[in-house]
Amino acid sequence: MAVYAVGDLQGCLDPLKRLLDKVAFDPAHDQLWSVGDLVNRGPQSLETLRFLYAIRDSLVCTLGNHDLHLIAAWYNIERLKKGDTLREVLDAPDAPELVQWLRGQKLLHYDELRNIAMVHAGIPPNWTLGKALGYAAEVENALRDDNLITAYLDGMYGNEPAKWSKDLSGVTRLRVITNYFTRMRFCTREGKLDLKGKEGADNAPPGYAPWFSHKGRRSRHVRIVFGHWAALEGRCNEPGVFALDTGCVWGNAMTLMNVDTLQLHRCKCSPNP
Repeated sequence: MAVYAVGDLQGCLDPLKRLLDKVAFDPAHDQLWSVGDLVNRGPQSLETLRFLYAIRDSLVCTLGNHDLHLIAAWYNIERLKKGDTLREVLDAPDAPELVQWLRGQKLLHYDELRNIAMVHAGIPPNWTLGKALGYAAEVENALRDDNLITAYLDGMYGNEPAKWSKDLSGVTRLRVITNYFTRMRFCTREGKLDLKGKEGADNAPPGYAPWFSHKGRRSRHVRIVFGHWAALEGRCNEPGVFALDTGCVWGNAMTLMNVDTLQLHRCKCSPNP
């Protein structure tokens, strides 16, 4: 069995299919890991979800910020933004089934045998893997609980608080956890977030650095696969940390990595019309 991890899809299904054909991916024997941001901005969000749902028994997926935004828009259409390409998903006859499936996905996946974790944006430097898995489970439980999900989605958006505290509670606590796992790029060593900067690793605001670069990062003994940060262009100088978002939706490339051999496959993508 081969295991492959793929960067942000964002509704770009054709490049994904070309990559899977290139490695002769067989869902009967192989497994695909997706770092999240399955949908939005690209031309085939609905088709992408349907394809992944069809191979769901061979898929491991972590949710990205755009996936959570889709779920939120399903519960309140007014959350849609001008640039979103999610309307076709929300209007589809199988939308309830697809959204329900998304609600059951993870924020953080850990393969103990390989000692490798997958997350959309990253793990803050002040969290151990064990802590991170526990905090991810809190959000995952809220997403899956019909009695909790509305309150969570109502309070999910926002940049504050910018720093974790064990004393946080309720929706505020879930918002900070969500921001770490799905939106983080730059932070301080103590985990204070800067959610405005979207440039490359060398353009950190004063006092901040890429989450993976902090000395003494508490998850440094675990290999980590992540996406979200297209400006990195797949380059990450931190040993054992693999950046897979190479900006397909912006006309660059989609990246597929063999999780065991670390061999990379890239497919040049056409600009989004």
